[in-house]
Order: sequence, then C-alpha cells, then structure tokens
Amino acid sequence: MTVFRPLAALLLLSASPIAAQAPLPLSETEEAHPALPPILPLRTRAEVIDSLLAERLDTLIPQLMREQGVSLWLLMAREYFEEPVIATMLDANSFHARRRTILIFHDPGNGAPIERLTVSRYGLAGLFEPAWNPDEQPGQWQAVADIIAARDPANIAINVSDTTRFGDGMTKSQYDAMMAALPAEFHERVISGERLATRWLETRTPAEMEIYPGIVRIAHAVIGEAFSRAVITPGVTTAEEVQWWYRQRLTELGLTPWFHPSVGIQRAGETGMMDGDTVIQPGDLLWTDFGITYLRLNTDTQHLAYVLKLGESEVPVGLARGLANSNRVQDILRSHMQVGLSGNEMLARARADALAEGLDPSIYSHPIGYHGHGAGTAIGFWDNQNADPRGEDVLRANTAWSIELTSYAEVPEWGGQRVDFRTEEDAWFDGESVRFLDGRQTAITVIR
Repeated sequence: MTVFRPLAALLLLSASPIAAQAPLPLSETEEAHPALPPILPLRTRAEVIDSLLAERLDTLIPQLMREQGVSLWLLMAREYFEEPVIATMLDANSFHARRRTILIFHDPGNGAPIERLTVSRYGLAGLFEPAWNPDEQPGQWQAVADIIAARDPANIAINVSDTTRFGDGMTKSQYDAMMAALPAEFHERVISGERLATRWLETRTPAEMEIYPGIVRIAHAVIGEAFSRAVITPGVTTAEEVQWWYRQRLTELGLTPWFHPSVGIQRAGETGMMDGDTVIQPGDLLWTDFGITYLRLNTDTQHLAYVLKLGESEVPVGLARGLANSNRVQDILRSHMQVGLSGNEMLARARADALAEGLDPSIYSHPIGYHGHGAGTAIGFWDNQNADPRGEDVLRANTAWSIELTSYAEVPEWGGQRVDFRTEEDAWFDGESVRFLDGRQTAITVIR
C-alpha cells in the first residue's frame, strides 16, 4: 500500500508562506473580520486529502465494522454515478469512479487486519489491493462472487436503505447482477449496511479536526469581506449582487461553495425577508447563509450584519438583544447534546427549556463533514419542530455539527416588529461537550 506523509508535514510542506498553514485551535470567540488564512496549492491539497483518507481507512474501517458486526462490506459505483460513501473513498486524483468500481472490505476475524480490495480495472492510489484480472475472469460480478465464496463471511453488508440517502447507494440493476452471480447459500447473509455507511460518513478523525477550524476560518473571513464597505455600498448594492460576489470571490480563491449563497434583508416596516434585486439601505438588518467545501470538508454559517443609519454609531439595542437570544438558544441546545440521546429528544428538551425562559426558538441543527447536511441524526427542521423520523437516530461522539437555529423577538426600535435572528455555527462534539470550531457570532457585524 502507498505510504502517505503525516498531515502536519503536509500542511507545512512548502517554504512558501502561501502554502504554509498552521492548524488553528478550537475557539469560543469569533473575530468579526478575520484575516483570510493561506489557501493550499492544489497539489498539496491532494496530498492532504489522500493522507486523511488513508488514516480513515486504516483506523476507522476496522473500528466501525467490528462495532456494527459486519464481516464483509461491499460498495459499488458507476462512472458519474458515485454513491455517497464511495465518493469519499476515491483518492484525490480520481474525480469519478472508473467504469464500474467495486470496493470490498473483509474482516478475517481474530484481530487480523481488514482486507481492502478493489474489483475494478483501475487502482485507487494504493489504498485498495487490486483483486480482479479481467483476462482470467471477464465477469466482474462473478469475480466478486468468487472473492466472497473464498472468504465465506458471516454477513455481507450492502448499501440499501429506506431511511437514509447516505446508505442507499446500491442500485436495483447492480443488486440484481450481484445476486445472480452470488451462490444461493450466501443470499440470506446479505444485510443492509446503512448504519455502517452513516458511521463512516459522520465520524471525524483527530487529523480532520486538526484542520477543520482553519477551514471554518476561511468561510468566516469571506463572510467578513462580504459584510463590509468593500462589497456593500448602501443605497446601491443589491442582495443578489452580494450573492454573486461570494461566488466570484471563491472562484478567485480556487474554492467552491456547496450551495448558492443566500443574502436576505429585514427592514423596519417591511414584512419578512427581502432578497434578489432589493437594494441594501441604511438601517437594514442583513442575513447570510454561506458554505464552502475545502479538503473535502464543508462549512455552513449564518451571520447577521447591520447597516448604520446616518448619526448611528452602534447597533440598536433591540437588535443586539435579539442575537443574544439566539446565542442563548445555542447554549441551551448544546447543554442537551449527550451521547445516546436521539435528535428528537434533544430537540424537545432544548425547546422546552428555551420556551420556559420566554424565548421564541426554531431549532434545525444537523451534522456536517463530508456533506453540508451530513449523515447522522437531525435535531429539528425549520418546517417541523416536532419529532421526525429523521431525528430518531442517536448522537455519537466524534461528530461535527452545524448548530443552526433562530429565535424571534420584537424589536422596540422597529415599533415592536417581530424580527428573525438566524444563526449557524460549526461545532465539534467530542462525547462530552460541544465546542465551536472557530467561535460564534455574538455581536452583529456593523457596516458603516
């Protein structure tokens, strides 16, 4: 197997200050306009991605297969139709699965190393051992059946699921082909690998958490630029222009968003959130929802900004208090995030406490990592504040989260108008506590 350099060495690989990137620590304090961290060159990014993946395969796969009692895990994808799990197991130079790519993980038992096999025409950067010679066995699924028969596993997990999109990657046509080749005696051993798929996707490693705060800092820095006079000219700039500024800025940085950025405007005397070609004016409360993908990890952030009116020097007290209310709901939710509790249980407990304090919350937090809306249990939805089937799974340690929610408050300076104070910050749950990766917004950004 290919040997990858340690992550710390890769992050400091180049003598160029543009490439050198020391990891940032977790922080409860967020800067309003942080400096943009260095962005790694593409070759170094690829080496970091492959180093992280190699560590995950070496450490997580044995742990998770034994945790779930899986003897053999079979994954398949077709070119341009990668299922969610295989997409995270491709090396950095393999943009897509080639033709049909089949991966097999086999636990021989008795503490022996997990076998990692690829039944495909092309290798995967030495991360998997090639296990198919088409010249000797033209049938790819027959080659898989032969591998399984030779190992006689107690069960065979495939990704099929009614409950999660992350564990439903096996298509009907490929399932039929697999079962046609597989000896009948193994048919009853085929089980769903949906839980294993979720555990692989939701679990973050120490090396990933070493770099995650810096990734969030990049997102915070770009938001800081967007919410400034460098981008916004009150009375001229529209919400839509700020959205497209985000897209252009990320292109210049060599980064990508995982969704089109949102920018909204709340204004005294106006109902709801305005956007699109609405021109930003003094006295407006701005909201943004913005996320990037970098080194295969995603961010998801919602911040607020206020455009000062002539003669104002600070944010009106009622608006500042509204954000403080949302910060309080964040703290209440974090206090109820405990291993073993379901998303529905955490939602109910947090809402009960917040309502008891006179707050008006809506909670819709979710895991984050390889996907912006990641694998794992959900803690509420903006359109459903009651128990939901998607919130029945339990919280586990070593998972990353977007603490996403809002609280509503009547603002005296706006004649008692009900205002929406949305907030979202990325955080880390180590099994004991929830800590923000790069702090959280506790003061509304001021645009002068």
